[in-house]
Amino acid sequence: MTYTRTLACLRCAASYPDPSLELVGRGCPACEAAGVPSNVLPVYDLAGLSAVPVSDGEPGLFRYRALLPLAAGTPVVSLAEGATPVVDLPAVAERLGVASVVVKDETRNPTWSYKDRLASVAVTKAVELGIDTVVVASTGNHGAAIAAYAARAGLRCVVLTVASVPSTMKTLMQAYGASVVALPEPRQRWWLMRELVEKFGWLAMSGHADPPVGSNPYGVDGYKTIAYELADQLDAPPDVVVVPAAYADGLVGVARGFADLVELGVLERSPRMVAAEPFGPHAAALASGSEVAGPVPYQPSVAFSTASPVGTFQGLSALRSTGGAAVAVPSDDVILAAQRELAASAGLYQEAASATAWPALAALDLDPSASVVVIGTSTGLKDVGATAATLPEVPVIEPAVDALLAAIGS
Repeated sequence: MTYTRTLACLRCAASYPDPSLELVGRGCPACEAAGVPSNVLPVYDLAGLSAVPVSDGEPGLFRYRALLPLAAGTPVVSLAEGATPVVDLPAVAERLGVASVVVKDETRNPTWSYKDRLASVAVTKAVELGIDTVVVASTGNHGAAIAAYAARAGLRCVVLTVASVPSTMKTLMQAYGASVVALPEPRQRWWLMRELVEKFGWLAMSGHADPPVGSNPYGVDGYKTIAYELADQLDAPPDVVVVPAAYADGLVGVARGFADLVELGVLERSPRMVAAEPFGPHAAALASGSEVAGPVPYQPSVAFSTASPVGTFQGLSALRSTGGAAVAVPSDDVILAAQRELAASAGLYQEAASATAWPALAALDLDPSASVVVIGTSTGLKDVGATAATLPEVPVIEPAVDALLAAIGS
């Protein structure tokens, strides 16, 4: 068994025994006191292994169970997540002047986002620990995923959201059976969640530190499986992986998966990780050398799923350790144009937050030999209204060829 049943701080390396529930969503108390909040994440011993252990009898991403932070015998909570395809985009690669660009299309997951990877592992951990209620602060994808997997496990789910999220997101969370409430301000969700965790023993499925450290540490490692899958799907390891990011859970998890592959000897090196973010807190911290990402100026954004003025130490750690970068994409017009172009040219309709990856990628100075993976995090169907507002009305015509040609401008 490779999981050591310990958690370690990413910043100071302090070690804590599994489960240390008081740290889940809050992070290392010593670093919190020092003013640099840092997540604690699972520790593994890969000695004696030379490949990723695969359990073919397990469902979904749990085929990689040996490299997930779970006790032996824990019944898994799965909706057949993972095993998402890579879609080659040769025209994009040609336009950018690089060797290849592919999308890891995470919209194929059960709730249509890569959050299902986090949710499946985090909710399985809740079952292992005998928790009866999970609580999450979310603007949509995270909450929908946790609600779905909690329903699968027979657990109660409470979602703290904000009133401004699209109705589709609220509907998804409620449809999966969660108790959903909205608070006036985003930070108020963290304060309330911490009180609920401390008072009732509910398990945090997202962070509740202020400023944030990142999400449930067990769930973060669900994203490692993206790297394991890419190693099987691609002929050669990518040079660059672009991930839309807020608190960088997905970016960190993917980077940890690639680090596992290097330690196992499967790969010689990890790819450069790139964070695409609406406001650039990680970009600002990288430029200044700071350990704290943000706050930076904030405004409402169509990329609401990742629209945070603050980042995390865990995100900075993953970017710095891989020689990576962060790119701010603050313009709604640019984001929505990228969303429409990808849908119309490649048949991939991604959520606006996911679409930030494309202008971020275009802003990078890449070698012509570079191979790039973009993580397509969620479907555009989560917020159709934002896209519809940029499109012309559908004309109503008479049933005649001339009327059709006039309407389509041909």
